[in-house]
Amino acid sequence: MVSPAQVSEEQAREVAEEARESGWEKPSFAKELFLGRFRLDLVHPYPRPAPEDAERTERFLVKLREYCADLDGSVIERDARIPDEYVRGFAELGCFGLKIPEEYGGLGLSQVAYNRVLMLVGSVHPSIGALLSAHQSIGVPEPLKLAGTAEQKREFLPRCAKGALSAFLLTEPDVGSDPARMASTATPVEDGAAYELDGVKLWTTNGVVAELLVVMARVPKSDGHPGGISAFVVEADSPGITVEHRNSFMGLRGIENGVTRLHRVRVPAENLIGREGEGLKIALTTLNAGRLALPAMCTAAGKWALKIAREWSAERVQWGRPVGEHGAVAAKVSFIAATTFALEAVLELSSQMADEGRNDIRIEAALAKLWASEMACRIADELIQIRGGRGYETAASLAARGERAVPAEQMLRDLRINRIFEGSSEIMRLLIAREAVDAHLTAAGDLADPHADLQHKAKAAVGASGFYAKWLPHLVSGKGQLPNSYGEFDALATHLRFVERNARKLARSTFYGMARWQAGMEKHQVFLGRIVDIAAELFAMSAACVRAEHERTTDPARGAGALELADVFCQQSRLRIDRLFAGLWENTDEIDHRLASNVLGGEYTWLETGVLDQSEGTGPWIASWSPGPSTEPNLARRFATTAEPTSVPES
Repeated sequence: MVSPAQVSEEQAREVAEEARESGWEKPSFAKELFLGRFRLDLVHPYPRPAPEDAERTERFLVKLREYCADLDGSVIERDARIPDEYVRGFAELGCFGLKIPEEYGGLGLSQVAYNRVLMLVGSVHPSIGALLSAHQSIGVPEPLKLAGTAEQKREFLPRCAKGALSAFLLTEPDVGSDPARMASTATPVEDGAAYELDGVKLWTTNGVVAELLVVMARVPKSDGHPGGISAFVVEADSPGITVEHRNSFMGLRGIENGVTRLHRVRVPAENLIGREGEGLKIALTTLNAGRLALPAMCTAAGKWALKIAREWSAERVQWGRPVGEHGAVAAKVSFIAATTFALEAVLELSSQMADEGRNDIRIEAALAKLWASEMACRIADELIQIRGGRGYETAASLAARGERAVPAEQMLRDLRINRIFEGSSEIMRLLIAREAVDAHLTAAGDLADPHADLQHKAKAAVGASGFYAKWLPHLVSGKGQLPNSYGEFDALATHLRFVERNARKLARSTFYGMARWQAGMEKHQVFLGRIVDIAAELFAMSAACVRAEHERTTDPARGAGALELADVFCQQSRLRIDRLFAGLWENTDEIDHRLASNVLGGEYTWLETGVLDQSEGTGPWIASWSPGPSTEPNLARRFATTAEPTSVPES
């Protein structure tokens, strides 16, 4: 087996490619958008839950809202822990089994309901949302629902539904978004009756308090074992598991995230999820819907920011008028309101599409996560600017001197992780871009292979010409050029025509990039990032328009406001899209890359003089974790939410 440290770029790419879902058995609105086809029929009319599902969801939210009203998020922020009694209360309500089917003791709620729950509990403190979503979106329940055996579901899902917390262990000290270099191993033992796990996992959300773990580890190839990165359900109190450190972060102060060491941990073969080598594919499939948890938290933040911005901008008077009447502040309030409307539209649309199962939403969910996490941070930054010094001051300090305890600076800190969680924005753009150019790579064949010889490239060119001869003519004209198209959307029709025209422009731009760089396209990451950001804005515009139209036709009292919010959002988004298109071909990408190479080469170390590096002397940049026994005790798992307490020694 190749040592993880010796994995080449090509081998790493192969591992990532094997984990992809290669087929497209269902339609995808976003995939069509990248190909220049604006399939409005896939998102309009705006999909909504069935009435009975909506009523069931609302009944649960009423109970949950009553419970959350008595919780104090400032306690979590102060103590950097979620109180045990809070967690027990959520368990009693069934919050740990929101999406677990009723036959296994869960509530069996929809993705839409799940996201509304996360919005509500996240408004108490985002760490609660992280606790619940890590348990259900990437922890044991979702992988087992997708790929678990009947026996695994019967054994583990009822425990999870009752409150047995679960965690997901993938990242390692030297491995983030490059799983090909994973060092953790799962060695078959006892003639295949079990596996022995060794390794160290970093940033294990819920790992400090979990009762059940999903662990990703590499099975060596051998007779009868195809090997590869595989997923296992592991009891957290198994001999050989040590939680060695509880991590602290700039935000999400109540998150239970740590470093977990596995040393010769025996796991029964029946705890393997799916088959050997399917671990990454299971993880990525889980994230298709699981990623929507983050836009839910971002939307909640947008709603709260809008409330605070409205109240403060009307109350605070400067120069004889409320600050919200001054143009500079009014622009910020407008941005927060319009963007929050679009955030909720994207979230609800993607979630309902996930529930219906009609469409393949792998790109939509990824776009929602990427766009929402970026825009929510901008909203938080603007709120702090509106609040001024009070925005920068902590809620505890404000309260201590008798003012309203508005945790604006906390929101900025808490939201920042969403641009890193479950794939950083940079990685998300590359993952989405790979899906966006899938049709091109399939058509181009060896043209996109840097190792193909001229003969094979010539043969591939013939095949590609057939695809492009049929595809390119469709990018010349479309409904977006017809003045009366999308007339049922009234004032918003002009924005949908813009989306249609720019979807075709996006596809042409992608083609130009493919033609220009061919096999070198993947090296132009900033170009691909702009392509993805354009698609994200077009998706958000589409969601905002179809949601506003739905509100207009079903709720006249809110319809006019929804149309105004959607219209303003689309006008703001159009300006961003125009700038992104301009940046595709007029940019500083090449000189930026050259300068960065010189910086990394040490040519500008003189520019670093004159300051002190307080991090010097604290050890290497990457800790030298090595699988092996540890004398440190396991950290206490505090949340005894099940009938049987966990048998973990206290630290």
